[in-house]
This record gives sequence, structure tokens and C-alpha cells, in this order.
Amino acid sequence: MEEAIVFLDGAYLSLVSKNLGDGKPLKFDIKKFAEFLAKRENLICKKVHYYTSPPFQSDNPNEDEIRRKKGYDKFVNKLRKMGIFVREGRCQRIAGEFSQKGVDTLVTIDMIRNALLFKKFILVTSDTDFVPAIQDVRKKDGVRVIIYYYNDFLKGSKFSMSDHILSICDKRVLLKKDIFMDLLLGE
Repeated sequence: MEEAIVFLDGAYLSLVSKNLGDGKPLKFDIKKFAEFLAKRENLICKKVHYYTSPPFQSDNPNEDEIRRKKGYDKFVNKLRKMGIFVREGRCQRIAGEFSQKGVDTLVTIDMIRNALLFKKFILVTSDTDFVPAIQDVRKKDGVRVIIYYYNDFLKGSKFSMSDHILSICDKRVLLKKDIFMDLLLGE
């Protein structure tokens, strides 16, 4: 079997998990999830990259910000102990709204850097910002890209997505709740 690297967009995976859990995030083993996706494709999951951002911290963090940061640190430390390569952007507050910054760039950098090491990528995302990087590694390096994505098929929902990213990948697989069910952790 060929080896693969799995790229997980943490914010996206969290949204999918919460939607599939009817508003409550499914608690599942992220490493086993990545390994399961690779196994479904007859590949060996050699490396897992998880992309996220720490929660926003003001100059003088309040109790809620401190609590969120402690939870986040515990989570990413657990991932690192499992051997998952965690890449962190930053969280920025703009006009009262929070958004991740730099995460897409980190994914793109890692796809390009790993194209010489792996010829199979599994990508869990829906973001069309990755289209140029996917096109580049496929054309220049011969990487086969498999995308796992979620769609609730509701017009205008946060899960509606462009066919553009789907059309440039070698294979497209719709994430469904049953993929997560065997990986659920006990409360």
C-alpha cells in the first residue's frame, strides 16, 4: 500500500462534527479518523497535519478567554502526543467577529513542501483557497488529491460549497455521520 499524508482543516472539521451531532460536537479520535480515511482509500496514513488557531486572547484576558485557552492548550497537546503535527494560525477579532488568519497559508505551504515526499494527499476541507495549491502539486509533482467534504445540500448554508475545489481533485468523498460513529469517544 502507498503512504499518504492527511491534512485536516480543524475549524471545518469542528463545524462538520457539530452539525452531524445536531448542535453538539461529536467527540471522536482525530488520529483514528485520519487513519480510517486513509484505510478507506487503501493507503497508509503516514502523517497527519491538523490546522487550527488558538482562541482569541485580549491584552487583559477575561475568565472566559482564559478558560477557552486552557481547553485549547489541553486539546492541541493531546494531538501532539498522538503524533499529529499541529499547525497554528492566529485568531483575530474584527468588528466583534472572530476569524482565523494564516491557517490557509500554512496548509498551502505544507502541501507544497510534502509533494516530493508523498504522492497521495487526503484533504478534509471545503475551502476553494486551496485550489491553486492543489492544481500545482497535481500538475508539477503528480500528487493524487482526495478531498473529503461535507454538504448539507441546503441553499445558502455554511456548508454549501463551490464545485471548483471538487472538480480539481482526483477523488471526492462526502463525509457522512457513519464515518464518525465507530470513532466516537466515551464521555
